[in-house]
Amino acid sequence: MSNPVQTHYQKHPYPIYPLLASVRRCDTYALNLDALWARFNRSLPPLEARKILIAGCGTFSPYPYAVANPDVAITALDLSAQSLRRARLHCLLHGLMNVEYRCGNLSDPAVVHEEFGLIDSFGVLHHLDDPVAGLIDLERRLVPGGIMRIMLYSRYARRQEESIRRAFRLLGIDSPADARRILKKAPTGSRLANYLANSDEAATVSGLADALLHPRVHTYRIDGVLEMIAQTGLEIQLFAHRNARENPAEEIGRLKMLENERSSPDNFVLYLKKRDSGDSHNLDEKKILLNPCLASSVGCFSLRSLHVLSRIGIDNPKLTLSDKRFLRQFATPVSAGDLSVSDVKRVAIYKRLLFLVGYS
Repeated sequence: MSNPVQTHYQKHPYPIYPLLASVRRCDTYALNLDALWARFNRSLPPLEARKILIAGCGTFSPYPYAVANPDVAITALDLSAQSLRRARLHCLLHGLMNVEYRCGNLSDPAVVHEEFGLIDSFGVLHHLDDPVAGLIDLERRLVPGGIMRIMLYSRYARRQEESIRRAFRLLGIDSPADARRILKKAPTGSRLANYLANSDEAATVSGLADALLHPRVHTYRIDGVLEMIAQTGLEIQLFAHRNARENPAEEIGRLKMLENERSSPDNFVLYLKKRDSGDSHNLDEKKILLNPCLASSVGCFSLRSLHVLSRIGIDNPKLTLSDKRFLRQFATPVSAGDLSVSDVKRVAIYKRLLFLVGYS
């Protein structure tokens, strides 16, 4: 029996970026394994954790992950051989060779049998027949203390797309060309016309297909997300969608208030951690290190300020020459005990942004 999601992505690989499109390494800082492990475990990853799985990698994600982690073994998994082909070509064209590509189901132990220190499943679980079972399967593939990033559709952030998607399914519309034709004919000011005018996804064939023609979509309120996670051994570490509060409990409260008004800031992006027997929260951070992805950017002598794109829900300030000079001293580990009182305060700000990482 064919998998409708696999069939969809074979026909419409997603997303389609130009193969020569590149990213600055500094903008991949939130994908770096060392930085994430230190953020949530207060240590650097042990040898057994130095592996990354991208579960549902699509056509592009292996590229920025390989840029962020050039010395880490990365496994890129997807149902669609077409998507994997393009992902492999994108990496090869940029000289990135540390990615292994596997075609198959994330729940199949014959396809993925090893354990990883970091798993990324961004925009994937909500397309599964059983998202909870999928999350449990991914949890089993994390080492103790392992980190997982997930993105799930918000019921209210997806309200417009879902109403259009359901209407198209009832009408039997299954091609991007037909979908675009209907959107273009919609009266000015209508929901369809507004979607066409305001959605970035509507600008491309693959984006339109993913947003409006997908065969299987689940959407969530925050309580549903919490219930899903409660069925696993995972713990929420950080919400990373736009303007999220850093304290998870505060963000959950904020989201519930918004949902009472049938509103949502965005889809849910979360970092989760697999429980372990140790207590990383009680470890003393003895060393401070610059996020490896920022090393070349803050190490250059350009007088221009540097703006690193925001990736974890927190707005990044522009880094001035003074900021870059300060960060540069952490290119090699600095003892936390050697910092002045003013430096400690400044380091705390950059740790919050994930620009600096502390570890024991």
